[in-house]
Amino acid sequence: MTNRNKLVIGSIGAFALAGIVYLFAINGNESADGQITSGTQLPANLPLQPERAYEFLTTICDIGPRVSGTEGMARQQQFLKGHFEARGGMVTMQPFKVRHPANGSRVDMANMIVEWHPDRQRRILLCAHYDTRPFPDRDPNPRKRRDIFLGANDGASGVALLCELAYHVKDLPGPFGIDFVLFDGEEFVFDDNRDREWYFMGSTWFARQYVGEPPAHRYEQGVLLDMVGDADLTLYQEINSLRRPAAREIVNEIWDVAARLGVKEFIKRRKHEVRDDHLPLNDQARIPTCNIIDFDYPRPGRQQYWHTTADTPDKCSGESLVKVGWVVLEWLKTKSGEN
Repeated sequence: MTNRNKLVIGSIGAFALAGIVYLFAINGNESADGQITSGTQLPANLPLQPERAYEFLTTICDIGPRVSGTEGMARQQQFLKGHFEARGGMVTMQPFKVRHPANGSRVDMANMIVEWHPDRQRRILLCAHYDTRPFPDRDPNPRKRRDIFLGANDGASGVALLCELAYHVKDLPGPFGIDFVLFDGEEFVFDDNRDREWYFMGSTWFARQYVGEPPAHRYEQGVLLDMVGDADLTLYQEINSLRRPAAREIVNEIWDVAARLGVKEFIKRRKHEVRDDHLPLNDQARIPTCNIIDFDYPRPGRQQYWHTTADTPDKCSGESLVKVGWVVLEWLKTKSGEN
């Protein structure tokens, strides 16, 4: 595959060719045996709050575009730093510089690292990218391909979920500490034909620093949260997450937790080969990491919202966010021996 962010090859009857993604159609959610199911009903005593999670998503989108190196990104960073510190997280920035692909100027970027129980040497990584693509360059209307791109699902959803999880991870018992990492520069792409090297810059920098200047702690497992807010949620097992045995183990654990909880949106079948921030973590940092991503946004057979002006908060839901958060939180509890 070419080095394009989130280029996809479906596992059944799908392929990417000439920049167009062909996907097979599904109606509704599928269970592990391929049967159509209804959406999961959330329990009344669920600790995560859908309304609050969705409010985080809308608050982030209200900032506007959060392109790397812009005022929008700086405003988002200020908001997130205040939120995570208020919940008890220890926030540090990991700055780095890149060259602008269009004009060669210097662009200052920074990953945000939020530590929970920083004294624990064994750690688990939960991550998302918090930058937005500069333009909605896949909009079906060519006249809109230089309009505003809000990135509600592709940009804000993973961040909003981590904002909600901040109310809960601080109370997890040992032995693992938890780090949130928000990656900058995931898709600093102004021309997809030219800027093929301007993907995953934050996660690549993070991986190189982890290897080149090893911290005292070690990350034993990681989970990437990307495009997890789709109101019509379907989560297949992403193919690159299954290639390495250690990452495949995380996939199996998380989808088993989802099955135990009855969260039917986690479909235990492989689909979509996605180039994303988990690749530098697996390949360079050697941190086993899986990608939880809904690439059928909203679903096959319909005009996709990915990288279009239609990726707006009304296409997302707090229920979807907390379904993913519930599964991840329960998975973390299995690591602490609580479940």
